Amino acid sequence: MSAEIVTVRLSQRRDYQFDVAFEGGVPGFVADEPPPLGQGSGPSPMQLLAAAVGNCLSDSLLFALRKFKQAPEPITTQVEAHIGRNDQGRLRVQRLRATLTLGVPGDTLEHLERVLASFEQYCTVTQSVGQGIPVEVQVFDAHGNQLK
Repeated sequence: MSAEIVTVRLSQRRDYQFDVAFEGGVPGFVADEPPPLGQGSGPSPMQLLAAAVGNCLSDSLLFALRKFKQAPEPITTQVEAHIGRNDQGRLRVQRLRATLTLGVPGDTLEHLERVLASFEQYCTVTQSVGQGIPVEVQVFDAHGNQLK
């Protein structure tokens, strides 16, 4: 098993607003808490978590389909982070629901059943987050047919 370290650097601008910087020339952005704590001038930590899960799932599904030389584009993904209070009254992400939609009808893709049965297992972020937060994944085709 190879080890890799991914570094993200956050620098406070003011209050709850932070500049988020990445290595390797990847463009950064501003993160901020929504009002009343922050100004909502950038994504919140909960939005970033949902985005990371959705991005990883989308990439994993695309990669798995492309392995079989299939073209599902454009894939769209929506992730809902369900927020609630724990027993101590503190806000927590209680579960995530990801809905991925293929840009083509499901019956035009070969090996789709095999891909749908395994693509989540290769999603590093979702599998890691899923150890502490339940993650529900649904996949639909371009006609709105639920495939998973």
